[in-house]
Amino acid sequence: MKIERIANTVSLKRSLETGTEEQRQQVLAIIDDVKRNGDQALKEYTKKFDGVSLQSLCVSEQEIEQAYTRVNEEMVEIIREAAENIRDYHERQKRESWMMMKEDGTILGQKVTPLDAVGLYVPGGTAAYPSSVLMNVIPAQVAGVKRIVIVSPPNKQGTLPAGVLVAANELGVKEIYKVGGAQAIAALAYGTETIQPVDKIFGPGNIYVALAKREVFGQVAIDMIAGPSEIVVLADETAKANEIAADLLSQAEHDERASSILVTPSMKLALEVASEVKKQLETLPRKEIAAASLENYGAIYVTDTLEEAVAAVNELAPEHLEIITKDPMSLIGQIRNAGAIFLGRFSSEPVGDYFAGTNHVLPTNGTARFSSGLSVDEFVKKSSIILYSEQALQENYTKIAALARLEGLEAHARAVEERFKK
Repeated sequence: MKIERIANTVSLKRSLETGTEEQRQQVLAIIDDVKRNGDQALKEYTKKFDGVSLQSLCVSEQEIEQAYTRVNEEMVEIIREAAENIRDYHERQKRESWMMMKEDGTILGQKVTPLDAVGLYVPGGTAAYPSSVLMNVIPAQVAGVKRIVIVSPPNKQGTLPAGVLVAANELGVKEIYKVGGAQAIAALAYGTETIQPVDKIFGPGNIYVALAKREVFGQVAIDMIAGPSEIVVLADETAKANEIAADLLSQAEHDERASSILVTPSMKLALEVASEVKKQLETLPRKEIAAASLENYGAIYVTDTLEEAVAAVNELAPEHLEIITKDPMSLIGQIRNAGAIFLGRFSSEPVGDYFAGTNHVLPTNGTARFSSGLSVDEFVKKSSIILYSEQALQENYTKIAALARLEGLEAHARAVEERFKK
């Protein structure tokens, strides 16, 4: 890994997933085809892109049963325990509707209503992601969403990964469809003969999925445009180089554009971590992916002081931040920009990815400067409630009318004045 000494702050050099105009036009054509031809278009694109001809887009009960034969009972129990932890954490985020009454009889409030239907895109490709099922479905269920739909690209055998099916079944998801790519996003947004449309789409995917989510936004809501995974480790001389190296590699193995960065005031630690990364990389099954990630987006930044290291972290605004210092708790107040914060050497990033209960769907590409990770709030909408009393309007209608006329909206002014005409 590259070691660079920095004097103050540093910007993470990463291009946003904007795609090319050619890719955008391809996505627009797919969306239009799905809107016009429904299931037929989905099946044709599945054959073209995934290499499999499907008779049915729906995952059958038999496929669910077969999935359980490929996942041992111990793993099923681990999935259940992880789900319990995630549910417990997200139950604490749930908001309730509320009302307040003022002395003049006015009632103001807020009504919290779960979305009617949401769609979850579970990526295929180089890995299977049952954890993504847990992280997206559970907060939706806690929020009270009644209809939850999962779409995911099938493999060459025309099935989905066993772990994904087991996780979905354990959570009671009934609608699971074998379709991926931009065509799956179009189906969720506009509907087909088999897949009814949803109100909001969640989940990461490749550039075509990201572009499709951008194009259907407005017809439906979307969670975010997810970029490659990121980790920043903030460490001092008390940290252990082998543990930091392992944590950096845990993100580098995601894909070739993942970013793994160490920020430290200790040059000794920096050199040791660089050596450990090289050593541990050799035995990784996904060595080529991790090596490319480290070459292009990995770095070790050495600062003069811990305070400068904290400033650099805030500039980077990482998806995942590990703080492995002598007193990590003392630094929490200084961290302004991070999707999730892991404190101490025993809070390795995969703890949050899989089991602790916090959500692993987090802002990337520096968007932790202004956005948050996935929560129950993403699955509800809020309506304001106004019951204005006669006394309150009597006291304030002239002020309301004056504000309306300031904006040149005479009918607004007359609407409140009409109540008090003699």
